[in-house]
This record gives sequence, C-alpha cells and structure tokens, in this order.
Amino acid sequence: MSFKKKLIIFLLFTFCMSNANSIEPDIFVQSTVNRASQILSENITKNEKINKLKLIAKDTVDIRGVGFYSLGSARKNLNNEQKAKYSELFENYFLKSFSSRLAEYTNPEINVLGKKVLNKNYTIVNSLLVATSERPEVKIDWRIYTKNPDNPLIRDLIIEGLSLARTQKEEFTSILNSNDGKIEELFKKLEEFSKN
Repeated sequence: MSFKKKLIIFLLFTFCMSNANSIEPDIFVQSTVNRASQILSENITKNEKINKLKLIAKDTVDIRGVGFYSLGSARKNLNNEQKAKYSELFENYFLKSFSSRLAEYTNPEINVLGKKVLNKNYTIVNSLLVATSERPEVKIDWRIYTKNPDNPLIRDLIIEGLSLARTQKEEFTSILNSNDGKIEELFKKLEEFSKN
C-alpha cells in the first residue's frame, strides 16, 4: 500500500473517530431540518407526515426538559406521580402541536448559517428559513443542549427573536394563575388539546 493511500485511510479514520465521539450542533441542526424537509416533500397524506415528524421530534428534541422548563417554579410543587403524569401529557401535547404545525409547510428550505457556543451545555445555532413567493425569509435560532456531546438535543427555537419555550412557559403560568395554581387544571387543558 502506498504512503498516499495509508495517509488517506489514516485521515478518514481520524475524522470518523473524532465524529463518533461528538456531533457538532450546527451539523445536527442541518441534518434534522433536512430529514424534516424530506418528509414534507413526500407525496403522502398529512397524517403520515405528522407521524413521521413525531418520530424526528422524539429523536431530536429534549421534550422532558422543555416540558419542565415550561412549568416554571410550579414544577417544585409536584410529587413524583404528578411529574410522571405531566411528562406524559406534555409529550403528547408537544408532539401534536409541533407536528401538525410543521406539516402545513411544503418542503421548507432552512440553511444553517453559524453557531455560538454559550457554554459546555448550550450552543445557539443560527439559521434562515429561505423565502418563497408565498412567505418571507425567517430567522430561526436553535438552542441546543450539548451536555452529552454524543446526543445533542433541541431545547428551544427562537423565531425572529421570539422564544417558543418562553412563550409556552408564559401560557402555562397564565393557566395556573387563573386556576389558583391547581396543576390538575393544566393537566385537563393538555388532555383536551391532545384529544381534539
């Protein structure tokens, strides 16, 4: 084997090993949006698209983390049984909300522009939803949880400066405040949404 071939094999091996131990957040985001875009461009029913998008969300979003962030300080008052019930209800709510909204798009093109490492646990990935004749371009920042570099997860989307996780938190706080902080009322709202 020539020196050149050995060098190429060594470089490929080194590259694969370095990537086997961690996934760069910007590559993770581009890969995720490419997967979603491929599903949205398929000639299948809306329900089939929704089911496939749910699988991507389960794989790439820290649904549990987003759920407990959305509860705010109310999560401290939950017992283990209530936490388990909330996690299940929130996952159903989140998956339905996320997938049904996304399924409205036809082949969205999102380009990753860059990233900013905030600390070892979080990186912000900047991207742009490309404009079409029907919609303007939209700036989307992804808050990626990188505590486990082998398994980065989406914790938030900031669309044109508006945090979806913070909006969700404000909505849940409003529901709890208008019901004397009763978690059962929030459970009821989440159940109703998931059944409709």
